[in-house]
Amino acid sequence: MPYVPAPVIEKLAQGGIMKLALFLITLCFTPFILGNEIEIPNSSISFTAPEGFKPFSKEIIEAKWPARRAPEWVIGSESTSTSIAFGLRPNDISNTPLQKLRDYLKQTLSRIGPGVDWLRAEVININGKDWVYLEFTSNAINADIHNIILASSHRDKMAMFNFNSTKEEFSKYEDALKESIESIVFQG
Repeated sequence: MPYVPAPVIEKLAQGGIMKLALFLITLCFTPFILGNEIEIPNSSISFTAPEGFKPFSKEIIEAKWPARRAPEWVIGSESTSTSIAFGLRPNDISNTPLQKLRDYLKQTLSRIGPGVDWLRAEVININGKDWVYLEFTSNAINADIHNIILASSHRDKMAMFNFNSTKEEFSKYEDALKESIESIVFQG
């Protein structure tokens, strides 16, 4: 075995190994993206992202969503005007009928402010899994927004997606967003 001076080992232990450990920990809790395929960490959920959608930085997420309601992960268009927020919420809804969850979410979202216009509120099936599907437009400070929210039970958590776009940009991405919705799969 070659001789390695103690200061080199100490330096590796302080910097190199810690950086590697942090990188590996971050990798484990970051959505796995292969091409357009995305796997949500700590779940069996995957979906196909629209072409060209990239992960948003932490700074963009913090600017677009209030801290207490910020999503775990967000991908979106280069302009950031169209996005898909997704993740697992700590709410165990496994024993909640989805029609009841739909009604609760619709009532809660109706209170976000004036200008909520409901387009659809139903329970749909995507690839063998039932989801609450809520589609509405709303007024934001600087633009009108088109939202499609999906929610379903996943183990002891609530899986949620928010497909969100400015009304101005929605028609450009509508087909791609709906294809992405249809691609959501639970692996077991």
